[in-house]
Amino acid sequence: MSSVSGAAGHAALAVCESMLLSLTENKIIDKAEARAILADAAAAHRHSIPLGRDGTAHEEAATLIEALLKSGNSVRRA
Repeated sequence: MSSVSGAAGHAALAVCESMLLSLTENKIIDKAEARAILADAAAAHRHSIPLGRDGTAHEEAATLIEALLKSGNSVRRA
């Protein structure tokens, strides 16, 4: 992955994390729903067709999302 696409991926992840935090803090969704959204995203990557030459992009994305589920968000701590 190039540094530009890597940076774009990190930026996208941070934006999504911030949106989930805002949605839960404003009581639009509860924490269980936020976790379910992340779990669905990880599962979608786990079951996707491999991308690129080495085919690890989806696997790596799923691993990152699952790490969020285990350790909490990386944007801010409540």
